[in-house]
Amino acid sequence: MRLYQPQEGYCYNSDSLYLYDFVNRLKPKGKVLDVGAGCGIVGLLVARDNKKVELEAVEKQKLFVPYAKKNAQENQISYKLYESNFLELSEEQKYDYIISNPPFYPEGVRESENEMLKNARYSSNLPLDDFFKKVSRLLKPRSHFLFCYDPVVFGDICVALERVKMRIVNVQFVHPRENKRASLVLIHARNSSKSMMNIEPPLFTFRGENYSSETQIIYDNANTESIKCQIS
Repeated sequence: MRLYQPQEGYCYNSDSLYLYDFVNRLKPKGKVLDVGAGCGIVGLLVARDNKKVELEAVEKQKLFVPYAKKNAQENQISYKLYESNFLELSEEQKYDYIISNPPFYPEGVRESENEMLKNARYSSNLPLDDFFKKVSRLLKPRSHFLFCYDPVVFGDICVALERVKMRIVNVQFVHPRENKRASLVLIHARNSSKSMMNIEPPLFTFRGENYSSETQIIYDNANTESIKCQIS
C-alpha cells in the first residue's frame, strides 16, 4: 500500500502496524470508524484486507486530511472522512468496530513545540474518560473497540473502561526485546461483555539484531510504501 505522509512532523510507526494486525485477526466486517486517522494507515490497511468493511474515519488536524483522502483514492478504497474533533462527532451513526491509535504520551513528558506532534502524541488531547465515554456512545450493542496505548497506564485503562460498562476481552503486550519492558499494549474491548480477559503471548519486535519472525510477518502483510511530500 502506497501511503503519502507530510514531509515534517508526525509520521506513522510500528504502533500503527501492530494495531492493524491486531484488528485484522478478527476479520472485521460492517461499519468501522478509525479515530484519529492521521494519514489513514490503520483503517485503510484494514479495509484493504477485509472487503466487507465500510470504512469511516475522523481526524481533527487539517494538515492530515488531504493525505488521508489521497491515500484512500490512491489505493481505491471507499472512505468517508469527518474533519472533526472526535469528541464532537455526531452520535447519530453507530459502529460495529471503532479502532484507534490515539495520543497516549502521559502528562509530565516534555511536550513538543510542534502543534501537530502535540495533537498526535499527548494524552491530554484525548483524555481516557472522555475518549471511552464517546466510544461507548458510538458503538452498537456487543460491538468492538480496538486500540493501542502506553502499557504503564493499563490499570487506569481497565478502570476507565469499566466506568462505561466496557470490558477488555483480549490484550497483548509488545516488547522491544525479550528482556525489555513492554512499550505498547494492544487492547480489544467490548460493550456489555461478560467474557473473561484473554492475555495473548507477548510480541517481541526484535530477536537479536533482526526483527522477530512475528514482526516481520506483520510488516510483510502490511506491505506499505511511505512517500513524504507536500499536499495542499
